[in-house]
Amino acid sequence: MKLRLQVAYDGTAFRGWQSQRGVETVQDTLEDVVATIVGERVTLHGSGRTDAGVHALGQTVHFELSQDQLARLGRMSEPERWLAALNASLPPQLRVMKVSRTAESFHARFSASGKIYRYDLWHAPVLPPHLHQKAWHLYGALDRAVIRQLAATVEGTHDFRGFCADSGSLPESTIRTIHRLTVRERGPSLSLTVEGDGFLYRMVRMIVGGIVRVAQGKEDADVFTRRLAAGKAWPNPAMAPAPGLYLVKVHYRKREIPFSKRRKSP
Repeated sequence: MKLRLQVAYDGTAFRGWQSQRGVETVQDTLEDVVATIVGERVTLHGSGRTDAGVHALGQTVHFELSQDQLARLGRMSEPERWLAALNASLPPQLRVMKVSRTAESFHARFSASGKIYRYDLWHAPVLPPHLHQKAWHLYGALDRAVIRQLAATVEGTHDFRGFCADSGSLPESTIRTIHRLTVRERGPSLSLTVEGDGFLYRMVRMIVGGIVRVAQGKEDADVFTRRLAAGKAWPNPAMAPAPGLYLVKVHYRKREIPFSKRRKSP
């Protein structure tokens, strides 16, 4: 049986998603709790990594249980029982929002067809305490018209190599399609929501950081647009801090039912 989880977490409590020795990560914390329930270690697979400090509202995770494990679990083999069991042992900064059984072919990472991220900004002299480590605090000059203008240029298909941090290995292609980049404003609060077919390492933070640098008057707009058009690594790129970023949702295509298994018309 393969289980699919929708997971939310406050990223300030963890050193990112990916398992790491000697530090607390989301993956390790979840795997510890699953191991307690199952009686042995089970590997969890996430839809992708998140950096230390990055939050998630809709991270997707899956893991698989063998027939022997299901037999030992008894009634705990029922997916609906996992929601309460997991949340009873997880820290309050990490919650499983939904549990469901999924297809054997499903993979949290490789089956994903796109993602939505949101980046929150607060533009005012004082940051409310409840937004500490939840939004990027900006003060002073900030041209919001420039933010909207540059956000529009990001939409479409581009080579985002200039907005990709070097993690030691690059994917075969750095071309990605951004379906939309929406800017929403409410008083001092601004949020940039970006939806795309895939994202490179720290890509959203580098897009937001570059836009903000221009909006603050620290760089000309044509530098940002040239960086977007160049399709190559960029010297000294700006990058927004991690705590303002949220993984909102992971998209999956509806699974196609093989023709041989489709129900025949009467």
